[in-house]
Amino acid sequence: MQRLVLAEVPNTAQSMGVALPIVEATTAEELDTAFGSAAAQHADAMIVLADPVTTNQEAPRVTALAANHHLPAIYLFRQSAPGGLIVYGPDYADLLRRSGDYIDKILRGTKPADLPVEQPTKFELVINMKTAKALGLTVPPSLLVWADEVID
Repeated sequence: MQRLVLAEVPNTAQSMGVALPIVEATTAEELDTAFGSAAAQHADAMIVLADPVTTNQEAPRVTALAANHHLPAIYLFRQSAPGGLIVYGPDYADLLRRSGDYIDKILRGTKPADLPVEQPTKFELVINMKTAKALGLTVPPSLLVWADEVID
């Protein structure tokens, strides 16, 4: 998923005439510098890609840094929803159910190599209105209609 995003976002930004500064944090210690760099480059928003630094124990810190730098951000994982603005990513409950189907097939004798590789088919859109308000943003009703969950 991350590779797909990394490949598509720059192309999309370029086709729309939007500047796309890229900041990177490969360790928790680099998060402050990365967000400071984004703010110094006058970023209008962020796409926080999924990796161990941004999705595990540092997820609350990442959403707090985005808020502190007044940066609207979109995240891929639901655990960022409480402090983040928008989450759009795979529905992991659905992925776990589908994983159970794979395990069942393997336990019944299907060779793992004979099972097809599947990609997520169900995605979630979560919008945090509290964060939107704190950032001074108005979320269009047309976007709210599509949301699977709206946090007030």
